[in-house]
Amino acid sequence: MQAAEPPAPPPIFAEAVIRATVQIDQPITADRRQAATAFLVNAPRPDGSPRTVLVTAAHVLERMPGEVARLAWRYETAPGEWRRELEPVLIRVNGAARWTRHPDQDLAVMEIAAPPEFARAAIPLAWIGDAGTPERLRLSPADEMLTVGYPGGLSSNAAGFPILRAGRTASFPLSPVRRFPLFLLDFRVFSGNSGGPVFVTDDTSPGPPRPPVIVGVLIRQTEQDGRAFELGVVAHAVFVRETLAQLDARAATPP
Repeated sequence: MQAAEPPAPPPIFAEAVIRATVQIDQPITADRRQAATAFLVNAPRPDGSPRTVLVTAAHVLERMPGEVARLAWRYETAPGEWRRELEPVLIRVNGAARWTRHPDQDLAVMEIAAPPEFARAAIPLAWIGDAGTPERLRLSPADEMLTVGYPGGLSSNAAGFPILRAGRTASFPLSPVRRFPLFLLDFRVFSGNSGGPVFVTDDTSPGPPRPPVIVGVLIRQTEQDGRAFELGVVAHAVFVRETLAQLDARAATPP
């Protein structure tokens, strides 16, 4: 009897985040579009049934005036061969937003019907940080963090994968998150980066790795008096969890 092949190893964390991240856009004119970043989370409903949720910065959806946006899905048609397809996603119904917005932070979540490949690639809810993440991971100034996104609407290649970038934490302190809900990341932010996940990983470091954690969502660049600085503003991931809880509460409320 032939021995069963061992299961394939899971993708490294950075690759898993890349696979779960998509570009969202909406044509504004014949030659201009509003483009940004979003990522998918596997967030089961309270009854345990499966659900795929799109996470992004709230202003991304609010600045799209139409009822239909587009998500850029990627399909592997053969080993090393990819097809990129723009598919519509309804973001408003009769002018009413389909997304749920956090009451205080620039974050939004929206349940979507993702293709099976992307539903499987969605980030597990367990990977989303909570209020205790900064202390538990001992996050501190100068820590390197990674983010993926579509700066200027650009992809890393023709397949449509996002661009991975790195920056160092530029804030102190990072906790408690109720007192310091936002922190700064030292890297240059472009239009299109908004909504990208920010994470820490020790995939290539020796010794026991940090657990895979999304620590926040990039929401904007830092500006003062109309001048942009090369600093990204990140909302702590616990607020993604809170927005998902709002989504659950909203779904449980009778119309």
